[in-house]
Amino acid sequence: MSKAEPSPSSSKPAASSSKPAPANAAPQEDVKMAEPEEDENDEEVIAKKAALSEKAKGNESYKKREFDDAIASFTKAWETWPKDITFLTNKAAAQFEKGDYDGAIATCETAVEEARSIRADYKLVAKAFGRIGSSYLKKEDYDNAIKYFQKSLTEHRTPDILNKLREAEKTKKAEETRRYVDPELAEKAREEGNAKFKAGLFADSVALYTEAIKRAPTDPRGYNNRAAAYTKLAALPEALKDAEEAIKVDPTFVKGYIRKSLVLHSMREYTKAMEAAQAATDADKDGKNRREIEEQMRKIEMAMYTQRAGETEEETLQRAMRDPEVASIMQDPVINQILQQAQQDPKALQDHMKNPSVKAKIQKLIAAGIIRTR
Repeated sequence: MSKAEPSPSSSKPAASSSKPAPANAAPQEDVKMAEPEEDENDEEVIAKKAALSEKAKGNESYKKREFDDAIASFTKAWETWPKDITFLTNKAAAQFEKGDYDGAIATCETAVEEARSIRADYKLVAKAFGRIGSSYLKKEDYDNAIKYFQKSLTEHRTPDILNKLREAEKTKKAEETRRYVDPELAEKAREEGNAKFKAGLFADSVALYTEAIKRAPTDPRGYNNRAAAYTKLAALPEALKDAEEAIKVDPTFVKGYIRKSLVLHSMREYTKAMEAAQAATDADKDGKNRREIEEQMRKIEMAMYTQRAGETEEETLQRAMRDPEVASIMQDPVINQILQQAQQDPKALQDHMKNPSVKAKIQKLIAAGIIRTR
């Protein structure tokens, strides 16, 4: 018995109605179905439209600064259709502007909670956290303000919230510094520091002088005393910084200029040390510190003389010109003319010294060794 022949339909695959797409062809887009139209009679649609209408009313009231009306409208909008947390964040904005910061915080906390449950946009959550932070900032609760600004930035980073965070941190630090100020406790710490200094316990005295500075940051004595302690510890850059801070706090504080001169002398910056001593003389209006200043100047002059004893005039000039200020003075045509005149008539230099600006420059050149007085 012969086998049945396969039918044509079973021997070949059915022919495709279209040609196969090339291997590199872009995938065809799915055919988009038309969005179903909202049923005007659907209860949710009706509620949503009513809520948006209330939101629009609230926005208009907000613009007119009628915050109670705005709050009422945003509240009704949320109660009508509790699926859009902008109703709550808008309400919080109105409460904030009204000055009800606790109310704004409570509303935003609800907004965050509801946003999590309905999976709202993280930017809206960030906005709610940011408004909580702003409310705490107004309440001068800087710790919580910083906390919620950081939470807001974790959700979504914006320049506005970042600036507010920095403002809160800066204000908190300033407030802590202000609250720490206590002149009586500062004086006590300074006196204890003096006792440690006299006992040779310089590191301990630094700690106490630091406390005195924190308690009275506008009193130059704390910086000046700490500079002395740093000098004993051979921490000369720190000592110089404190001496300069003492002068900055009180430009009339003669002891600050003297301390600066002493530190610079220890650093072998004799030209600058002499300038500081001259500044001390200018600040010493009543002459109470004249003897101490003159003694310091003599020490500097001796140190300069020893340093320059083996120098030729050319070597002195080369060393002095490494100071940018000296180099600038030497390029001044007026000063050059005065120096040339002084070579012919040394007394003429004294006449030019009557001009304060010229005097300062001449003193700088004397201190640098370019003009020799002996």
